[in-house]
Amino acid sequence: MALKATGIVVEYNPFHNGHLYHATQAKKRTEADVVIAVMSGNFLQRGEPAFIHKWARAEMALHNGVDLVFELPYAFATANAPAFAEGAIRILDAAGCSTFCFGSEDGDIAPFQRSLHLLQQAGGQYEQAVKEAVSRGLSYPKALNQAYLATAQTVPAEEQLADLSKPNNILGFHYMEAAQAIGSAMQAVTIPRIIAQYHDDAVPGNQIASATGIRKAFFQSDGLHAVNAFIPKTTRDVLLDWQADEQQFGSWSTLYPYLRYTILREGPDQLKRIADITEGIENLFIRAATTHSTFEQFMGEVKSKRYTWTRIQRMLTHIFTGFTYSMRQMMPAPSYLRLLGMTAAGQGYLNETKKRMKLPLISKAAAFTDPSLQMDIHASNMYALGIGNNQLGSDYDRHPIIIR
Repeated sequence: MALKATGIVVEYNPFHNGHLYHATQAKKRTEADVVIAVMSGNFLQRGEPAFIHKWARAEMALHNGVDLVFELPYAFATANAPAFAEGAIRILDAAGCSTFCFGSEDGDIAPFQRSLHLLQQAGGQYEQAVKEAVSRGLSYPKALNQAYLATAQTVPAEEQLADLSKPNNILGFHYMEAAQAIGSAMQAVTIPRIIAQYHDDAVPGNQIASATGIRKAFFQSDGLHAVNAFIPKTTRDVLLDWQADEQQFGSWSTLYPYLRYTILREGPDQLKRIADITEGIENLFIRAATTHSTFEQFMGEVKSKRYTWTRIQRMLTHIFTGFTYSMRQMMPAPSYLRLLGMTAAGQGYLNETKKRMKLPLISKAAAFTDPSLQMDIHASNMYALGIGNNQLGSDYDRHPIIIR
């Protein structure tokens, strides 16, 4: 009998007890033999540098219920929610998953199915409502939710819809939307997010906290002792190894001097070419970079009601890495499966299915030529430079991690 795989979309920034619950429940509820994670690389969907690099985060996952880790290419890992979701779903579909499982605030798949059907029925009217809301100055996420709420008024109260004001629900909806758009046979499954929500602080006495809360607690205390209760032992071990190597943990505060230099060096004409830069915001960035010596001060000047914090950070990520509009056009969809690591079970699955996978499998970047892969390697080098890591270039010939 063929091995059955379920897919999850992750960032593991860092891997914590809630992620362990998600991976375990995904495997249990889908009755899968292996769990495949598609994971963002060294820059994340909210426009942030990762807490630690992708190889260390993959190792954490492989010790805690995940059997295969594929990298979500930079172009999708740092994109808005619909593009992020489509990139991830295409990879899970290409890897042969029969299901994908996401955590959500609702915890029930039926409301998502009803919402998906509703917006498909609304079609052009919904899209027009979004455009009109954006033209009135609303941020894109708020415009989406406003148009959604207006459309939902046509549905009887007893037919519960997904609450698309919640971050995990939004991503889950886009995963399902993407699966339908590409004609994937994968079935969607959701599990409830428990105890801590997406932005919640780490609360003493709990065993589960959000990754945001864990990072906040760490940076405020400058020590792992503040987050021990929220992470598996293997995560702690990896983080201790990272500290022992005297590597800085990734944050915009750490990378800001390089970002500031890049903004001032490039100037307005070059910044206009960077992906997501619109409406003359490059001039505001230059003014803020000229004036402010810390990232917090910089963001205090550039944030606004029109641009969410996340959207601005994605722009800054692209400035830092040099990712342009023209480069994005060269990467319309994932074109490979970059393997970061596997367990023995994951290796068994690959041996059985790799000839049937819909995209080429890459276990060593040096053996494959692709513009998206070159961008991943470049982003890894920029990340290493920013955190003071001396392993520039190592991503090019590194082999996947194997946990037996």
